[in-house]
Amino acid sequence: MIEPPYAEQVPEVYMRKRHIHSGAARHQTEIPKVECEMMNNIRIFIDFGSTFTKAVAFDLDKEELIARVQSPSTVDTDVTVGLEKALALLAEQVEFGEAEIKEALASSSAAGGLRVVCCGLVPDFTTEAARMAALGAGAKIVGTYSYELSNSEVAEIEAISPDIVLLTGGTDGGNKKVIIYNARMLANLKRGVKNIIVAGNKSAYDDIAGILGKTDMNIIFTKNVMSEIGVIDVDSTNQKIRELFINRITEAKGIARVKTMVKDVIMPTPSAVMEAAKLIADGVPGCPGRGELLLVDVGGATTDVYSVAQGSPTQPGVSMLGLPQPYAKRTVEGDLGLFHNLDTLADIAKRECAGALDDPFFDEKVTEFRQMGRLPSCEEEAECHVTLSRLAVKTAVERHAGRIDVIVTHNGDYMVQRGKDLTQVKLVIGAGGPVAFSSDPRRVLQGALFHKESPALLKPKNPLMMLDGKYILFAVGLLAQSEPRKAFNIINKYLVNL
Repeated sequence: MIEPPYAEQVPEVYMRKRHIHSGAARHQTEIPKVECEMMNNIRIFIDFGSTFTKAVAFDLDKEELIARVQSPSTVDTDVTVGLEKALALLAEQVEFGEAEIKEALASSSAAGGLRVVCCGLVPDFTTEAARMAALGAGAKIVGTYSYELSNSEVAEIEAISPDIVLLTGGTDGGNKKVIIYNARMLANLKRGVKNIIVAGNKSAYDDIAGILGKTDMNIIFTKNVMSEIGVIDVDSTNQKIRELFINRITEAKGIARVKTMVKDVIMPTPSAVMEAAKLIADGVPGCPGRGELLLVDVGGATTDVYSVAQGSPTQPGVSMLGLPQPYAKRTVEGDLGLFHNLDTLADIAKRECAGALDDPFFDEKVTEFRQMGRLPSCEEEAECHVTLSRLAVKTAVERHAGRIDVIVTHNGDYMVQRGKDLTQVKLVIGAGGPVAFSSDPRRVLQGALFHKESPALLKPKNPLMMLDGKYILFAVGLLAQSEPRKAFNIINKYLVNL
């Protein structure tokens, strides 16, 4: 996720700016500097975004958030410049030394995030399984291809220049002709691809190794994402993608330079948010989680939706159709960002709110938001901003959630479910600048809820709604890799009821 330019800014004299829910008026609260001797165990977490570099400090002994700051990212020049500025801002609030910086962990969505092209056999099966695996690992899908690759599609892949090509196709022992053919086509790539992960029919692996082993590309083999029809296994592929991200892709994006300053960049930012979502839902040994949930993260360029839920049918007489859904699922909508996609959202608003908006005023404010990247400054602008944010949430969740379809046959009508049934999910969490800094975050998040006018869309019916108002989910996900109980306790302190 890329944060919008109007997300929380950090001025030279550290002040935290927040919106008041009753309107668009701002208030400022000075954050006192916390002396180091008051704490025994400070941990710092970094996120390298394409727009901002964020830094979060936790006191692990007190299990408290001490500070959160951000500074414009400098990925296009020297990423360490933005990091040093963020750390300088953090130092205005809390004292820490070189030891704390050396132990810092980071996530990254900079330089376009983790860009993956998926190649499979059948769109609804191995290709879709590949997409699930890549999205679950925190990737951004930049191309999807099925059946035998054509010369023009290979040229497209070269032009896209993804970080990874994920090559799948066939169940184990099943069709191996297509995946071998596609390996030959990919072997002809002259540029644009450095890493290929093969997660298809294992019977074809010897042939593929002989074909792709002659190239200078990095080839990684892992378990089939669909070893049997209807059996999905994305965990191994997720792990290989993450390892590749840490070991090679961060270096290619210039992020590796920060490893001279911090401990490591260990995962893509969406993957860190997913880890936080799973922690909130499942809890830790001895501390039960909050149960199945939906998390919507609205940003400037994308809106990401995460569900941690089984999603099985809850209505009588309904059968599942299509691939089984992963318990932890992520989708990303690249046309629903609150900065880069304002025109798309404005068009949706005019269709769904016909007559409720004054078009000349609405168009004027949309233009201003896009040009200046700023927060609303009056009640009318706040209403415009809430409308756009709510529609981003609504549209993204409708694409993520499952739906009921009626199939008509000569034996009668049958109800089938495609995707996840989220109607019984009891918690919806909002995250991202357009939600956290909205004048009315509850109304924004209501876009995620079930509407009786659209009963086929399986969105949550009566959930508790909460807000990541401190914007710390990525840091919680990073901390959970080493200190899951402390991460669990911290996020439960800072989620806000709406």
